Amino acid sequence: MINRLAWVFAVALTTVACATNPVTGSRELALVSESQEIALGQQSAAAAVAQLGLVDDPALQEYVQRLGKTLAAASERPDLPWAFGVVDDPTPNAFAAPGGFIFITRGMLALMRSEAELAGVLGHEIGHVTARHSVAMISRSQLAQLGLGIGAMISPTIASLGELAGTGLQLLFLRYSRDAELQADDLGYRYALGQGYNVAEMSNMFVSLQRVGEASERSTVPAWLSTHPYPEDRVRRIQARVAAEPLPTGLRSGVDEYMEHIDGLVYGENPRNGYFREQLFLHPDLGFQVNFPRGWQTRNMAQAVLAGSERQDALLQLTLADGNIHDAAAKFFSQQGIEATRVSEEHINGLPAVTGYFSAQTEQGLLAGVAAFVSLDQHTYALVGYTPAQVFSSYEPVLRAAVRSFNRLTDPQVLAAQPQRLEIIRSSERMSLTAFASRYPSTVDLNELALLNQLDDSGTPVPAGYPFKRVVGPPAP
Repeated sequence: MINRLAWVFAVALTTVACATNPVTGSRELALVSESQEIALGQQSAAAAVAQLGLVDDPALQEYVQRLGKTLAAASERPDLPWAFGVVDDPTPNAFAAPGGFIFITRGMLALMRSEAELAGVLGHEIGHVTARHSVAMISRSQLAQLGLGIGAMISPTIASLGELAGTGLQLLFLRYSRDAELQADDLGYRYALGQGYNVAEMSNMFVSLQRVGEASERSTVPAWLSTHPYPEDRVRRIQARVAAEPLPTGLRSGVDEYMEHIDGLVYGENPRNGYFREQLFLHPDLGFQVNFPRGWQTRNMAQAVLAGSERQDALLQLTLADGNIHDAAAKFFSQQGIEATRVSEEHINGLPAVTGYFSAQTEQGLLAGVAAFVSLDQHTYALVGYTPAQVFSSYEPVLRAAVRSFNRLTDPQVLAAQPQRLEIIRSSERMSLTAFASRYPSTVDLNELALLNQLDDSGTPVPAGYPFKRVVGPPAP
């Protein structure tokens, strides 16, 4: 009887859970329907916007959205709810969520020089969606869970404390197989070429990414090289394909259009969104500072600042809370499953606050923590630190000190900090990058300028009218 049930289960999987791949036309495992795929993508997209934030540039967002939708409309899955956005992160990357939700970082845009390059990158991400690469990975994962009977749920209490939305972001940073990446390259090449773009320029982007190396360790997202390996192979494949299949004449690069849209783009870390100076977090726009524990890993996200202990057994988070300090504290400490103690009103560095300790019974065990709700300039800030109850006594002084370090930011230099930006300047005469940098000083060195301008030799002159990029504005103090 058991063997017969196993056979019926296996047949059901192969007959019911198979679908036709829109790109290849072949049958493949698909335990995720298209409606489920879209729902997963919507969850991932919401997590990306909430945690990474979008670049505040409506013209740039509309430009990327228009180009992406044009490419997607000519793909094998034109009826998906395609959406494209530029996220506010300096790391060069682009990523696709299931169902047609695609993001590119401003750090990636800074490396590009043409609309053709942008079309190639967006086309690559569209290819991951049309070929259902993420659906295939999710289906394989689900099948493994069915067979092994695994898959623990995160408890509501942990979710309410952490607010990390990790599942949503994980779908954005899937590590596809080598074959999947190369297939997405081929699809991106075809989509861009179909819209009349000079796809030979796709290799320029891979060369730039190879040169840029690993991005800042403080970035919220991984660098392109960590999720899209083999840049050298990709350059060779594109060059070989162009050589074997000569491109038609009249293909466009779109350099002028592209440069117009990235002129003034924020470059590097934006201090107005808050930044770290070692373990001290400074937020000029909101006017506060917090000193996080020494040696802890920190992350600045759009809706939270997080710090994790070196042993990964303690977490401290800072967020904005709804209502005044009393309402926010009452809402937090009255959550189901939380037991509050020593809740009191006080002042932290002269600011009104409600503080308290708590414990929470979860599926993973008993947690213990400290929380503070502080008022500053009509905002309420929630600082919550927690750890397994058995080690709380060792972490309590560190968490308490961090919570009580919240203070008003008064340094005028930090309060006035502005982001660095790209500036596009067309050369009036034939000149080298070295000559350009001498005439138009930049706040980054010559090597970084060479990377931004896709120039291998800073001493070789380029024709008059070449649109140079430079970086203006001092780095954050």
